[in-house]
Amino acid sequence: ELPPSEFMQVADSTWLVLSVVSSGRASSGCQATGVTKIAKSVIAPLAEHHVSVLMLSTYQTDFVLVREKDLPVVINTLAGEFDIYKEENGESVPVSHDDVSNGFLKPKAAASPTVHPVQSPQNRFCIVTVAPDTLPAIATVLIDVLFYSHSPPKEAGPGSQDLDTITFFAFSLIEGYISIVMDVETQKRFPSDLLLTSSTEELWRMVRIGGQPLGFDECGIVAQIAEPLATVDISAYYISTFNFDHALVPEEGISEVIGLLRRRQESSS
Repeated sequence: ELPPSEFMQVADSTWLVLSVVSSGRASSGCQATGVTKIAKSVIAPLAEHHVSVLMLSTYQTDFVLVREKDLPVVINTLAGEFDIYKEENGESVPVSHDDVSNGFLKPKAAASPTVHPVQSPQNRFCIVTVAPDTLPAIATVLIDVLFYSHSPPKEAGPGSQDLDTITFFAFSLIEGYISIVMDVETQKRFPSDLLLTSSTEELWRMVRIGGQPLGFDECGIVAQIAEPLATVDISAYYISTFNFDHALVPEEGISEVIGLLRRRQESSS
């Protein structure tokens, strides 16, 4: 329970976390391929059944958050392709398809989804992790970046598709695993010997989705980005936030991604 505060906005829904795993185990690879690996099997089917999702990629794996009230639809939609389990007392228990069939809502005819503007800041980002036992060594820098180094967000001018830079720092701690997304200038403030990244040490560029806060009721936003990228086999690291969605793609693929998404915008207008 969070105390009421004029400084805090709380979404009015309770969300559940879905983790897509292979052979009963979450991905443990050094670098996630992101939302594109589940675009056609999870993201697109949920969008077709009008399920709004929040997407959170981490260094280790990817999570899809859905509203608790949408769980019957989610299970019925995904049960044909996935074995679905729920966690009870630390154990994975199979979820019966029949258990939720009475709550299943048939999809309605979908209106044309809103195609949101896509902006691409010019700064470059890295995706890293740190060993949990080294977290105290970076705590001072981490606190400074999180709470004391903010600058007002920069907005693109009217009609612009690009931002000079964007202030973006994402820190997540999930089941002991740490993921950090930061631009290369911020990375210089951390001890380099404690930051772990993929063997290629590739840098990423970002596309930010939405010209104004997106809200939580619209569905299909993640699918509109993930499906085109999956079609051309470009990996993406995706983070939904309270106001916007963000997809990070390998730096060498940013021109192709921007071109692809702009053509999608033009064809929908």
